[in-house]
Amino acid sequence: MPQYILGISCFYHDSAAALLRDGELVAAASEERFTRIKHDAAFPTNAARFCLNVAGITIEDVHAIGFYDKPMLKLERLLLSHLQHFPKSKDQFVRAIPAWMKEKLPIRKVIRKELGSRRTPIWFCEHHVSHAASTFFASPFQEAAILNMDGVGEWATATSGVGSGNSLELTHEIRFPHSLGLLYSAFTGYLGFKVNSGEYKVMGLAPYGQPTQVDRIKQLIDIAPDGSFRLDMKHFDFDFGMRMANESFFEVMGRGPRDHGSEGMEPFYKDVARSLQEVVNEVMVKQACALHERTGMKNLCMAGGVALNCVANGHVLRESPFERLFVQPAAGDAGGALGVALWIHNMVLGHERTVEGDAPHTWVMDRADWGPAFDSDAIRAVLDHYGAAFVELDDDEAVARATAKEIAAGKVIGWFQGGMEYGPRALGNRSILGDPRVVDMRDRINLKIKFREGFRPFAPSVLAEKADEWFDLRGHPSPFMLLVADVKEDKRTVPAVTHVDGSARVQTVTAESAPLYYAMLKAFEGETGCPLVINTSFNVRGEPIVCTPEDAFQCFIRTHMDTLVVGRFLLRKEDQRPYPEIRDAREVFPLD
Repeated sequence: MPQYILGISCFYHDSAAALLRDGELVAAASEERFTRIKHDAAFPTNAARFCLNVAGITIEDVHAIGFYDKPMLKLERLLLSHLQHFPKSKDQFVRAIPAWMKEKLPIRKVIRKELGSRRTPIWFCEHHVSHAASTFFASPFQEAAILNMDGVGEWATATSGVGSGNSLELTHEIRFPHSLGLLYSAFTGYLGFKVNSGEYKVMGLAPYGQPTQVDRIKQLIDIAPDGSFRLDMKHFDFDFGMRMANESFFEVMGRGPRDHGSEGMEPFYKDVARSLQEVVNEVMVKQACALHERTGMKNLCMAGGVALNCVANGHVLRESPFERLFVQPAAGDAGGALGVALWIHNMVLGHERTVEGDAPHTWVMDRADWGPAFDSDAIRAVLDHYGAAFVELDDDEAVARATAKEIAAGKVIGWFQGGMEYGPRALGNRSILGDPRVVDMRDRINLKIKFREGFRPFAPSVLAEKADEWFDLRGHPSPFMLLVADVKEDKRTVPAVTHVDGSARVQTVTAESAPLYYAMLKAFEGETGCPLVINTSFNVRGEPIVCTPEDAFQCFIRTHMDTLVVGRFLLRKEDQRPYPEIRDAREVFPLD
């Protein structure tokens, strides 16, 4: 009988579920995609149900359930932090503890109630071990160094160690309240963006500024030669209070915070974003170099929310001695669901793992499309329900050719194919596509389709075999869009994906991992001589990436998108009737 393991992460942000069958991933998804609430922290009932349905099983067929952290250790941190700062911490304590006692502490009961599980054993894994397992046990490496960096788990905010075969050990740790992730979040709020949602905006803003504020930021954080660090906590309130930073923080920076949602961006705040990125790069590179010195290994696996900072990842790969880097696409808390399941399979149950050399060969995460997929009948039913006008294409080859022609004609395309991606990046299954050669394409997509800030960059999806001709990747693949590299000087003919500093967040695409998307890129190259397209997530600002054909159709109607390609069906905007019943996206989804 197959052995199933269900992993769960929830209650903070980006709740998710992941299901293994005999150590191989069957399905994985974030709860936000089903509820349409961005970064939904609720128990992932919908995501778990989806995973079980894909496998054709019930919860009683599951061998083990895993939860991605240890609530008792988190409660210990909360209590000690509040006691240390009492009575200043009273308001936060009164607000947080009832929710803990009702939902987060008795998680075993919550799991059994939500999933209907009566007998399935439930395992709890430390948060950073879940992160480590999510990357190392999904990697193509038999042995590797491991580096995790996030806001905070139970106590740990940064950990490092080694993985070998079916085991891993974290040997070094930085503890709360000293956290690079929380420093980044504090600056996210300072720059006027939403904490735990707008951090990627800070990364996109950074190239517009100059590193003039590094010295000010280094008054807030002390960085050692090995990359270990300590925050000067007199400038922060997040360890006990209702806000991330305080007036002392603002005094150090020489200016108060930017108003959330305000129009425009003063040069000072752009410089702060750039300076923060420089500090993050320094910490990550120093940590990686120290880890290499301790381990001597050639492979590095990274996880945690900070590992989604693809600019820092690029610096680690170029400036540390590691030869190969692996970061799985759901590196943040959503990936904890995968991590705890892999931890149970490998370390609790002790299954053998070999990914290089002789059999048995273990599962490796080489693609991200682990979410819901829909056949032609399901898609047609949605389109018929809305009375949509469409053309049905003959086969995948026709889909690839027709889409490439639309992009080459300057159209903006909603592209909905196959299984939804696991993690925050659209990687060619739930994407908005455009021609990277068109000068105003970035502004068109940002302002008229995504309804978001004009400074936000777009990523290129490029044929893997052509990537090194266009980008300074130095032979490194970037299948999950988690590396930033410079666009080659003689290839800066793609302004819509070239950031102001000459860089791009690259996705390399192979025929093996994404056959239809690859075929479309090949067709676009045949049309234009250009082997890459703009790829951004299929959603508007504040909306989770689309999950279903209905989500895709509504997003298509709500925006100035020109064409929708959903499965084998092609829809043009000018052919559609008015849809007054579909509300404007800015009324439906709050600003992120």
